[in-house]
Amino acid sequence: MSYEKSTGIENRRSQRLTLHIPVRVRWTPPHEPPIAEDTVTIVVNAHGALISLAMRVKPGTRVYVKNPALALDKECRIVRVQEIPHGKSEVAVEFMQPDPKFWGPQYVPVGAKEFGS
Repeated sequence: MSYEKSTGIENRRSQRLTLHIPVRVRWTPPHEPPIAEDTVTIVVNAHGALISLAMRVKPGTRVYVKNPALALDKECRIVRVQEIPHGKSEVAVEFMQPDPKFWGPQYVPVGAKEFGS
């Protein structure tokens, strides 16, 4: 039996940290005007984040996530949407390329050197 199965710990490409970082998410739905939402992250890692989002998106959708504190903007792909009754959905976004620096100095993962930090 593997370590992952025996402990329930998942193997991840990069370390996840619970950080509530303000972000702006932008998306242009088909045949509609662009929309934007200011929200916060729930969990971040070098490959993306889990964010709280009111706008309705589906897996595979491309959005832009901006970290206003650092004036950084990244194209991301929605990889998972967990709808929460009577609230915002929890949406997992994945960067097109890993970028641990996107989250600023508060994100200091183990093994960050492998991503060029």
